[in-house]
Amino acid sequence: MRRLFVAAATYAGLGLAAGLFYREYTKLHGFTGDTQLTVMHTHLLALGMLFMLVVLALDAVFRLDGSRSFSWFFTTYNAGMVLTVAMLGVRGVLQVNGVTDVSAAIPGLAGLGHILLLVGILCFFVSLSGPLREFTAARAVPHESNPAIDTSPKVGS
Repeated sequence: MRRLFVAAATYAGLGLAAGLFYREYTKLHGFTGDTQLTVMHTHLLALGMLFMLVVLALDAVFRLDGSRSFSWFFTTYNAGMVLTVAMLGVRGVLQVNGVTDVSAAIPGLAGLGHILLLVGILCFFVSLSGPLREFTAARAVPHESNPAIDTSPKVGS
């Protein structure tokens, strides 16, 4: 759970820094058009910080971090985030600087980053499916045969 917290906090800091960079860099260059720098801030905060906080909460309830698919999720998702956000930054800086002839490698790497995000999300759902299935099966057990539910009469009832 600690690494999820650290990841969420890191994405929060990077997201805030990306917003500041966007504002100051475009102001410094007198740029007023659209740029990929605008979405770098929101990618880091929404897909980074918020998603990691949701995963942290689900991990606290379902203990997901012990599974192999969860390790795959964490690695591929974060690699996808780093690659996607880096390419947003590169493309955004080039746009602000007026570079229009961009190598095909930049959108290709951004696409690879998005594919890694997809694989990470799929691994996350795989790691969540088993504990969720166990949880719903435990809730489906009738009260009489479930020793965790106390059905004895209460004093003063």
